[in-house]
Amino acid sequence: MSGMDGHGHGREHGREHVRVAVIGSGFGGLGAAVRLRREGITDFVVLERADSVGGTWRDNSYPGCACDVPSHLYSFSFAPNPDWPRTFSGQPAIRAYLEHVTDTFGLRPHIRFGHEVLMMRWDNEELHWEIDTSAGAFTADVVVSATGPLSDPKTPDVPGLDGFPGKVFHSARWDHDYDLSGKRVAMIGTGASAIQIVPAIAPRTERLTLFQRTPPWVMPRTDRAISSLERRLHRQLPFTQAARRGLLWGIRELQVSAFTKRPHQLGLIESLAKANMARSIKDPVLRAKLTPSYRIGCKRILLSSEYYPALARPDVDLVASGLKEIRGSVLVADDGTETEADAIIFGTGFHVTDMPIADRVVGADGQTLADTWKGGMQALRGATAAGFPNWMTIIGPNTGLGNSSMILMIESQLNYMADYLRQLSLLGGGGRGGRTALAARPSAVNQWNRHVQARMERTVWNTGGCTSWYLDAQGRNTTVWPGTTGEFRRATLTVDLAEYEVVRVRAREDQAPRVAAAAASAAAVTTAGTAVAADGEGER
Repeated sequence: MSGMDGHGHGREHGREHVRVAVIGSGFGGLGAAVRLRREGITDFVVLERADSVGGTWRDNSYPGCACDVPSHLYSFSFAPNPDWPRTFSGQPAIRAYLEHVTDTFGLRPHIRFGHEVLMMRWDNEELHWEIDTSAGAFTADVVVSATGPLSDPKTPDVPGLDGFPGKVFHSARWDHDYDLSGKRVAMIGTGASAIQIVPAIAPRTERLTLFQRTPPWVMPRTDRAISSLERRLHRQLPFTQAARRGLLWGIRELQVSAFTKRPHQLGLIESLAKANMARSIKDPVLRAKLTPSYRIGCKRILLSSEYYPALARPDVDLVASGLKEIRGSVLVADDGTETEADAIIFGTGFHVTDMPIADRVVGADGQTLADTWKGGMQALRGATAAGFPNWMTIIGPNTGLGNSSMILMIESQLNYMADYLRQLSLLGGGGRGGRTALAARPSAVNQWNRHVQARMERTVWNTGGCTSWYLDAQGRNTTVWPGTTGEFRRATLTVDLAEYEVVRVRAREDQAPRVAAAAASAAAVTTAGTAVAADGEGER
C-alpha cells in the first residue's frame, strides 16, 4: 500500500482503498453516508452509477409520480422537513429533499457519480473487498449495499415485442421527449406506478388501453396541500412536526396485527375499498372486472382518488387480461382481445426477489450472492448473508413493509450498521495488517430466516389468495417484514457477536502481541455469547 491521507485513505495494489464503500445514493445509501459521518467515519465513498443522487426517486419521473406514505413519515428522523408541500408529496419534492440532505450533511465529496459497480470480490487473504466499477477500482474493508429493490425495472419477454413499430419504454425509464398527445397508448400492468400514470396521461392520449392481469385493491388518497400556517408552525416549533410524525407512525403500528396475525379483520377495509370503487365506476360489468378476488392486503394496497374516475372515461379501455403477444402494432391479450397502439408503457415492476446486484457480489467461497440465494433470499436481521464477510445490505430480505414507511426500516438497519462497525473497531479491524472481518454464521442466518418464515405463515401476504411481487420463484415471501417497525428496531439495535464468526488476517510480526490479545478477547466474547434469540418477536 502507498499514499495514505489523514483519514487512513490510501491505495492498495493500485486500487483506491477506503474503510467503507456504500453502493447507491438513494434513501438507503445517503442515510448510510450520513450515519457514517455521525459515527466519526470519513474514510468512505458512495458509488453511484447515475449522475445524481435520488435512487428510485431520481429514476421514476413519470407523470403523476408520488409517494403513498405521508411526507412527514417518509423522511429521515434526523433530517425533518417542515416545508413539505403536500401531505403525500410528489417525486420532484422528494428528489429535492434528497438533494438537500446530500448538501446539508456534506456528502458530495464522498460520492463518485458514474461509478457503476461491475463486480465485488471478497479477498480471503487481505480480508477486504475488491470492487470494480465502470470508472475505477477500489478496495474496501466493509461494503454497504444500498442498491434497493426498486432500482432495476422488469420488462416481460413478450413475443413480438421486438417487431413493434411504435414507442416502448418502462415507467421507471420514462421518455419525456416522446409526446403522448393524440396517441393510442397501451399501459401494461396495474401496480402502484400504473394507477398514478393512467389518470395523468388519459386526458392527453387519443385512446388509452390498460392491460390488467390482476385488479388491485384501491383506497382513496387523502392528499392535500400543506398550508403555509402549518409549515410555519413546524419551522418555529419543531416538536409539532415530531408529534405529527409520531401520530402517523403510531396509527400504522396499530394496523400491523391485522396484516400479520388477523387477516379476517381486513374485511371492513375491503368494504370501504368497494364503496370507493362504486362511487366512480357505475358500469356493473366494469366494476366486476375491477373487483379483486383475493383478500385486501395480500398484494400492496394502492392509494388513488383519480384512478377509478380515469377508468370511467369513454376514451379509456380496460382489458382484464394479461398481454400474450404482439403482432406488428396489434397487442393480443390472453383472452384474445386485440388492441392497436402507437406506444407501449410497461408498468411491470422491478427485480425485487432477484436483484441484479446479487450476480455481481462474489463471497468467501467463490460463489456469487445470486447462487447463494438460489433457493430464496435470506439475511441475518435483514442485513448480512452467510459467506459474505464485512458485507451488509440496506433494505435486505424481509425488511419490506405493507403499510408504513420504509425510512423507518432503513434507519433501523443504519443502527445495525453503526454497531457492526463499532464491533469491528473494538476487535482491531481498523489497523493495517491486523484487519478483522465479521462473517455471519450460517446457523444464525438459517435460524433467523426460519423464525421470520414461521411468523409469515399466518400473514395476509401468505394466506390472502394472491400471487404478488412479495413472493419469489419458490412462492416464499422473502420481501416483507412480518411485524411492526418497533419490533424490527429492537431486533437491530446491536450486533450479537454470537451470531458471527470473527475472522482475522495474519498479523505482521511487530503487531502480533496486540492482535493476539485482541483475538483472545474476541474469542472470550464469542464463547460467552448466547444463541440467536428465537422468542415470539425475534428480539434479544
